[in-house]
Amino acid sequence: MELIHQIRYYFERHGFDVSSRFSERFGIGVKNIRLLFIYLSFVTFGASFGLYLILAFMLKLKDMLYTKRTSVFDL
Repeated sequence: MELIHQIRYYFERHGFDVSSRFSERFGIGVKNIRLLFIYLSFVTFGASFGLYLILAFMLKLKDMLYTKRTSVFDL
């Protein structure tokens, strides 16, 4: 159990350091950097979901325009 706590503390110590390093490097507050990461995660999820909906709509249009004939006598 102690090993799990050591691993967790290691990742917490070095994981939270990313935001503070970015804020020191660019001269922006840590809170703003964390909000930027949150907003970017929502935008990337929304963009991929929007792309999925567009592709599904295009497939639906393709199926509506190009109907497959069942036999030769349907001409």
